[in-house]
Amino acid sequence: MSIIGIILGVIAIGLFIWLKNDQKMSNDLHEGDLIAAKHAFEALMDDFNNYQIKTDRKIAELEKQLEINKNNTNKTIEQIHKGLPGKIRGVIGHIEFSQNNLR
Repeated sequence: MSIIGIILGVIAIGLFIWLKNDQKMSNDLHEGDLIAAKHAFEALMDDFNNYQIKTDRKIAELEKQLEINKNNTNKTIEQIHKGLPGKIRGVIGHIEFSQNNLR
């Protein structure tokens, strides 16, 4: 009976050691996966930050171009408004002279 107890004890200790080694191997594999995921997330974060910076620069450049185009358009409209009274006078003068000729 004591021999069976000793054999069962040795088997139990062997199973315990085998399960402990198996758990250690599983933990090492999971840790490697976690490290790889951490590196992947850091790379993704860097890419996203670079994308945000590039997008912000493009937005700032487009805002500058929009402001320049707006200023140029405003200057053109001001020039048209300045010259408009003279053009109106010229057209009205032609109309008045033609009415005098028609009578």
